[in-house]
Amino acid sequence: MSSSNERLIQKFYACFQQRDAPGMAECYHDEVEFSDAVFTHLRGTRAKAMWRMLCERGQDLEVTVSGIRADERTGNAHWEACYTFSQTGRKVHNKIDATFQFAQGKIIKHQDVFDLWRWTRMALGVKGIFFGWLPSVQAKIRAEANKSLEIFVNKNL
Repeated sequence: MSSSNERLIQKFYACFQQRDAPGMAECYHDEVEFSDAVFTHLRGTRAKAMWRMLCERGQDLEVTVSGIRADERTGNAHWEACYTFSQTGRKVHNKIDATFQFAQGKIIKHQDVFDLWRWTRMALGVKGIFFGWLPSVQAKIRAEANKSLEIFVNKNL
């Protein structure tokens, strides 16, 4: 990897592979913005707390990363997460494309894109197959995830 921002992305995912949330947080700017299909518009401490929550709860989490590229301003990567969804005991293999923006040697903006309906089919089974595409079901997933993050933040920060 040639650029320092490519090394920063590599460090972020290497820490994630080891469930090292403090190491991941070091890669983020204090004013970082994070968004994905479930956790939309997290900023600063809440974005860092989300990764900490996922690291602590992901008992069988396996993360692989590829295609890391970055220049002085932007970057991207493809990563995959395999884990057991605790609420159903079902295996999930999520495929995610990430984009990054950088400021002051840190990640200032991070967006993950994945197919939420595909995720619901794996995580929820039959319910996800038939109803996971519905905006109301996806909204409920977001609300439950954000409530879980709020509880985690209140207990740990």
